[in-house]
Amino acid sequence: MEANLITGHIIDAALKVHTTLGPGLLESAYEACLNHELVKRGFRTATQVCLPVFYDGVTIDLGYRVDLLVEEQIIVELKALEKLHPVHKAQLLSYLKLSKKKLGLLLNFGELHLKDGIERIIL
Repeated sequence: MEANLITGHIIDAALKVHTTLGPGLLESAYEACLNHELVKRGFRTATQVCLPVFYDGVTIDLGYRVDLLVEEQIIVELKALEKLHPVHKAQLLSYLKLSKKKLGLLLNFGELHLKDGIERIIL
């Protein structure tokens, strides 16, 4: 399935989760519910995917984890904060570079309206 179509489905699923749960929960709750919603819709997902750093010919596990990987091509980074900050976008950009993926979504479930907390990032 084409990446833009997949991101549309991810956003739709995230909106459903946010409408049902509202803001104010821990990030892990949104992650589990969004994963459930995407699996229910037939998407292949993985949560808390290890993201090693390749440096000087060596693979180093520094504990970086991708919140959600959808269809092995789209990284979804979840937050549950009052507002997103530039460092959150930088984090997703770094994850895209390290993983050699091209597309990511930054979703902030802490917003009153999730539409105000969606960032689509292309590497």
